[in-house]
Amino acid sequence: MTTVKDLPREDYFLSGHTACPGCGGAMVVREVMKVLGPNTVVYMPASCLLIFSDMYPYNAFKVPSLQILFETSAIAAAGVKRALKRLGKDDTTVVAFAGDGGTADIGMQALSGAAERNEDILYVCYDNEAYMNTGIQRSGTTPFGAWTTTTPLGSTSEGQGKNEFKKDVPRILMAHDVPYVATASLGFPADFLKKVDKAKAKKGFRYLHVLAPCPVGWRAESDSTVDLAKLAVETGIFTLLEYEDGVLTLNREPRFTPVREYLKLQGRFKHLSEGQIASIERWVKDKWERDRALAKALGPKPKVPVAIVR
Repeated sequence: MTTVKDLPREDYFLSGHTACPGCGGAMVVREVMKVLGPNTVVYMPASCLLIFSDMYPYNAFKVPSLQILFETSAIAAAGVKRALKRLGKDDTTVVAFAGDGGTADIGMQALSGAAERNEDILYVCYDNEAYMNTGIQRSGTTPFGAWTTTTPLGSTSEGQGKNEFKKDVPRILMAHDVPYVATASLGFPADFLKKVDKAKAKKGFRYLHVLAPCPVGWRAESDSTVDLAKLAVETGIFTLLEYEDGVLTLNREPRFTPVREYLKLQGRFKHLSEGQIASIERWVKDKWERDRALAKALGPKPKVPVAIVR
């Protein structure tokens, strides 16, 4: 298993790209590529990643990479994998890196189709919780109350940030009963690398959902990315889980640090009222009750002794 100490020195996502300082997406891709290694093909849709890593004539990937349309990540990656199999190169990992907009919203139809067909690809969503590349617009994974350019602040209840809670994409993928679904955070690198290792080794459809703070869109300091990713887990806002071959495991019980400790570090939440913060606290509590109930229902089943009839 790859640990932080075991990570190879060689990078397959190179420095010199043009990501913003503290970009969580760039950190996610760099660490994933260290584990996947040179025998990898990358697909990426329209996204921050495409812009800062692959603008002609420069490319930050040390492996083949391509892009077509915003909504086609999963199906394009699946097509590449099928072509490689026909060429006898079944050992090549094909990975799609997409943001939350290209995953939870625009790319959902292709993602669901690829999962339903159990396509042999790895799909990594780096979740920065908005359409950051095109101007910080609301996405399906934008949290309740967050300011974006399409959930502006105003004098009415409809104008105080996003009114809906975050879409639970990992649970949607679990409903497809694929071989592997996991969430990860930059704040817990050992857990993150372990899950990339597992996803690389498995066959069939694998999905990783990684929280990737965006200092620009979150209105946070550029050196706070890892701290924010860790606090999201410790407050209970972001759950670390693993769904493997039909068994669900919650990887970490959070400390349940007060959610305001996480919110106060981000300018996108500075307008929140006490009532809105209380709503987020209730949502965290309810989410964890659901998560625990689901983990109990889908957890390892005790072995039942088989009676031998003589």
